[in-house]
Amino acid sequence: MENPLDTVLAKDPRFRPEAYLFVHDALGHTCARLGQRRHVTGRELLEGIKDIALKRYGAMSLAVLNSWGVRTTDDFGAIVFNLVDAELLSKTEEDRIDDFHAVYNFDDVFVRSDDIASPKTDV
Repeated sequence: MENPLDTVLAKDPRFRPEAYLFVHDALGHTCARLGQRRHVTGRELLEGIKDIALKRYGAMSLAVLNSWGVRTTDDFGAIVFNLVDAELLSKTEEDRIDDFHAVYNFDDVFVRSDDIASPKTDV
C-alpha cells in the first residue's frame, strides 16, 4: 500500500516531506494552544506554525523552513491544500488558499523577532 504522502510529494515536489510532517505537528500544537480540538483557520494555523518553529528551531527557524522549500506563508497554504486534495486534511466551504497569502513576513518573524530563543528539545 502506497504512503499517501508519497502521492502528495509526487504531485507537488516543491516541498520536502518534513514540511508536511511539520504542518501536521503544528496543527496539533495549535489545537492544544486553543484548548480544544476543532477546525482551525489558516491564520490560526500560521500562528501555531510560527510558535512551534520558534520553540523548536529558534534562530535557525528560517534556515530550517527554507531547507524544506518553505519561504512564505503562501507556501504553507499550498502544503495545507495539497493535504486537503489528498484527503489527509479537511476544510470548510469558507477555507481558501488566500487565507495564507502574505500573513507575515518570514524575515520579520524568524530573523528580527523578539520571540527568538534557543531551540527547545521538548516541543
